[in-house]
Amino acid sequence: MKQYDVIIIGGGITGAGCARDCAMRGLSVLLLEKADLTNGATGRNHGLLHSGARYAVTDSEAAAECIRENRTLRKVAAHCVEETEGLFITLPEDDLAYQAKFIESCQKAGIDARAIDPKEAIRMEPAVNPDLIGAVMVPDGAVDPFRLTIYNAYDARLHGAEILTYHEVTDFLKDDSGRVVGVRAHNHIDGSDPEFHASITLIAGGIWGTVLARKAGVNVGMFPAKGALLIFGHRVNNMVINRCRKPADADILVPGDTICLIGTTSTRIPIEECDDIRITPEEVDLLWREGVKLAPSLAETRILRAYGGVRPLVAADNDPTGRSISRGIVCLDHEVRDGVPGLVTITGGKLMTYRLMAEIATDMICKKLGNTQSCETATTPLTGSDGPALKTDAHTRGSVKAAWGRHGSHIQDIPTETTYETSLVCECEEVSVGEVKFGIEQLKARNLVNLRRRTRLGMGTCQGEVCACRAAGLIAKANNCAESAKKDLASFLQERWKGMFPVTWGTTVREAQYTSMIYQGLCGIDQWAADASTTRENPVLSKK
Repeated sequence: MKQYDVIIIGGGITGAGCARDCAMRGLSVLLLEKADLTNGATGRNHGLLHSGARYAVTDSEAAAECIRENRTLRKVAAHCVEETEGLFITLPEDDLAYQAKFIESCQKAGIDARAIDPKEAIRMEPAVNPDLIGAVMVPDGAVDPFRLTIYNAYDARLHGAEILTYHEVTDFLKDDSGRVVGVRAHNHIDGSDPEFHASITLIAGGIWGTVLARKAGVNVGMFPAKGALLIFGHRVNNMVINRCRKPADADILVPGDTICLIGTTSTRIPIEECDDIRITPEEVDLLWREGVKLAPSLAETRILRAYGGVRPLVAADNDPTGRSISRGIVCLDHEVRDGVPGLVTITGGKLMTYRLMAEIATDMICKKLGNTQSCETATTPLTGSDGPALKTDAHTRGSVKAAWGRHGSHIQDIPTETTYETSLVCECEEVSVGEVKFGIEQLKARNLVNLRRRTRLGMGTCQGEVCACRAAGLIAKANNCAESAKKDLASFLQERWKGMFPVTWGTTVREAQYTSMIYQGLCGIDQWAADASTTRENPVLSKK
């Protein structure tokens, strides 16, 4: 039975970042995730590379953390970041006097914020509402949370960490003194219940951390704040557009890859609902109505899907939205706080501050283990961001450019020797057969949901209508699992439908009917789906 230095629970960006930092400092690391990487809040946010400006007035500490990490990620995770820059706009219905306070607060937090003429804002971003009466430019950007997490985990593996997905922690192991010495987990792939031992166990489970903490006999008060978002069918804006007012619903429009998205709402929900977020018609209407105020062309832009995530806020107060709760980082030493040695929790924070969260947690772990190695994640490029920029010319295929954007220097590991390997599986996102192979073999994609997170396959306009069947065939071929691949295809299409359903009108209705005709009418998918999972995750398909 192997003994690890540290077990990390949670495969979101915080857990992946902690695994990389710990492994880079020479610790033996095991990361356990109950589903796939980015399964929780990490894969369900707006992908904003926060400048911190949004919190400058209400939460100066979080704002200062954001801008520092913003600058760091631009350097060390370049292939995950798009430097769009951002605008904070004041509309006629907003208080223009707030702009001066906003700029002053930004500057105090170290954020470069400057007022520009509204006409200049329109010239820089033609999609912005032309009725704006004020504009401030800030160093916002876009970051792909899937890419960032997958490559932190990949980097951790390259440094010796073990990553086990579909392993759900069910209990904590304690010795006679009450010290946590490991965990028991349920393997959703083969049904076994293995035990893993470590000197330190780190809970990095986001909002689910409160449930995990209870299993260890400690309490971590969390505030589950649901945020709903809408994805539009193409990219109408090239800069991030924000409302210049106190944080409120639907006041951020973020461009990302081939789409743009509007977010978010904030509503407290029971912890029991966090694994199955449902978007209401009222939330869709609010997001669309307010989004049009930021960019009027959204009124004529197709909505691809609606989705939601749960913010890991630490606190509970009388605020039903959670907007007054700090986004600051919380690292808990349960030996000091609760008399439970061997257990640490890292929570709070944001996607933007994941690297800092990992540094804080790893510092605490290393101190307990007597490891004096310093953190190097702020200066050492993430794998994929450690090579030169792609050189292109008029003959460079679009799929090559797209793959480089997703995988950076690892594009050299994507098979391109044959015409078959360079042929497209997903036309919307230009994902090739070679990239799918790379996702399966190197990035450990076990099923279609995994593959979507690693390549963007199925995230384009058709929402997997065409490419899902092709990709299922490639997974079946790679793992020799044709029957289970059929069930996976049914589950994947159901997962895509879950996001399309709240916005099913107009073109989306016609596309849903066409998809139904193909897969139900022609392929008989109902027969395959009889015993397929209809939840967000369908654990694999084969043990390979």
